[in-house]
Amino acid sequence: MKKADRQKKIREIITGQSIERQEDLVKKLNDLGLQVTQATISRDIKEMQLIKVPAEGGGYRYGLPVTHQHDETDQLGNSLRDSLVELKQSDRFLALEVRPGNGPVVANLVRKLKDRGVFTTIGDDSNVLVVCTSADEATRLAEYFNEIAE
Repeated sequence: MKKADRQKKIREIITGQSIERQEDLVKKLNDLGLQVTQATISRDIKEMQLIKVPAEGGGYRYGLPVTHQHDETDQLGNSLRDSLVELKQSDRFLALEVRPGNGPVVANLVRKLKDRGVFTTIGDDSNVLVVCTSADEATRLAEYFNEIAE
């Protein structure tokens, strides 16, 4: 099966059912006769920018990104408004704590800004580390992130 077809099926599954873990998604796809590995699904989740949203019965489930805008600045602002828990600065490092499932998306959007002050970003499930080119750039970016998150 082609990647586009597989990702279409993933969209159908997560919009119709509550899928909490990658393993659950792998099982659903395998039950449908689509033999996939968790590594493949992990890449698909990252590429599709799936996020974790609160589930009706508690916990979290996979969901589609809130917006499909093409303007990364607007997307970053929306993502920070929806998911930013805390922003801390230490020298030239910014640490953004976000709601679970949003770290990779936020890290990717910060990277896409191609801001002169960003050296690199690293995002896990609920944290983003932004390494800046200087402490002054980190301060400027922290102010910018707070401004667009309002």
